[in-house]
Amino acid sequence: MKQKYTINGMSCAHCVSRIEEAVSSLDGVKKIKINLKKAEAIVKFDEQCVTDEVIISTIHQLGFTASI
Repeated sequence: MKQKYTINGMSCAHCVSRIEEAVSSLDGVKKIKINLKKAEAIVKFDEQCVTDEVIISTIHQLGFTASI
């Protein structure tokens, strides 16, 4: 599955790296690409291993807001 998320609160490349590292470490996540200017992420993942809610929760735990 491929899903686009809007992420608010990112201000720099370090923010992007933190989110990419945390989300890509989740079981079932195959790829994540974040566009800082658009404040969005495209995530490819196996929906049988990980859900939108887990991905969003992971981003929230880092101090950012996320939504589909």
